[in-house]
Amino acid sequence: MMTAALLALLLSQAGGMPDARSITLAPPESPLPFLRHGAPTVCATLGATQQVPSGRYRVQCDEATRRCLAAPENELGVDGTESDRPIERVPLCGEGTQHVLQRAAEGYTFVPAIAEAAPGWYRDERGRVMQFNFDLHRRVWLGGAWAPLWRRDEERALSRGRVDFGIVTEFTGGKKRLHRIHLLETELVLGAQSSLDSTLLRYDNNVQQDTPLVRVTTFFGKPRRGDLTFNMGTWLEVLRLELLNRGGAEASFLTIGTTHLTLDLWHSGDLASYVRVRAGPSLEYDRTHHFAMFVPGAALEGDFTLDANGFHHLTFGAEAEKVFLDKEVSGRPRNPERLRLRVGYELVLIAINDQPVSLVLDGRGQWRSDLAGVAPVWEWSAQSGLRFSLWAPPRRSAPLASAR
Repeated sequence: MMTAALLALLLSQAGGMPDARSITLAPPESPLPFLRHGAPTVCATLGATQQVPSGRYRVQCDEATRRCLAAPENELGVDGTESDRPIERVPLCGEGTQHVLQRAAEGYTFVPAIAEAAPGWYRDERGRVMQFNFDLHRRVWLGGAWAPLWRRDEERALSRGRVDFGIVTEFTGGKKRLHRIHLLETELVLGAQSSLDSTLLRYDNNVQQDTPLVRVTTFFGKPRRGDLTFNMGTWLEVLRLELLNRGGAEASFLTIGTTHLTLDLWHSGDLASYVRVRAGPSLEYDRTHHFAMFVPGAALEGDFTLDANGFHHLTFGAEAEKVFLDKEVSGRPRNPERLRLRVGYELVLIAINDQPVSLVLDGRGQWRSDLAGVAPVWEWSAQSGLRFSLWAPPRRSAPLASAR
């Protein structure tokens, strides 16, 4: 049996099919259509134009509409003519001249278009691609902020600056489980009342249970059943170092390990946003006074991505800890306590080389009685700065630009 390519070649030589370079494009539509991401695409040489002298296009043909969308293989320059820069972030396409010839012979219309873009990416009319969707739960970041501190009955510490760094990623375990890993999360506060808080590894997950743990049936009138599902997960932390300078006194604590159980009070369908409580024990070592401590704790915390494209990110938390099995230390009570409050908001402002730069605003409060020689008072900090994400791919739910 004669193949389609051979048939097309014979027809072309016999004059029954036009030469590919004689194929002209229809007048451009407004707005220009996009090639479909993931659809079969070929690369072919069509008729040369003033805009695309090479005649090289990416082509997608649709049998239902009998149209072929053709997008230039190279980016267009400022003057709207073809440059020597190939368009970026497109899959490889095979040579499809014979495919194009066959469609032209069948009467298909060839329409100017814009090349396809992956979910979370947008391509402009010049063929340049840019990211418009960011996952702030999967990134490497480096940030800086002004971090003034107020402690009751003490002079304000306004000359403080914060530098932070971290790596975070998440991955699904099917549709019902989401895993997160935080690496090397570090905050260094310089200036008066300085501090360092650095964690080697933190892991947590969110779970959507299918089977309710408790089923409650009422018999007031028609029997009605209510299901109570407990979406429980785990929260683990390994090797957290905390250094503090407060009131001229220095303290150093090393958390060897923390194990908490979590219970989601609410989570989004994709498990990326949540409100939950967690509780469990920690094993700490007081590096200043050289003894180990047992520290149970509990927290209420939330994490919200407020829009589909990941530009707005809100977090909050309230945490309480109680120290046990500590030794007597002059200037502090036995079994001291810690209370921490925080709320934060992050807004993506711009992207540099498709990496987001965001504005970070957060407020924090802390009360603790575990610092020897330092009166336990509430201290408050309102921080503002910028954060540079060195890697932040699109969200897993990122839409196609052509569907926006």
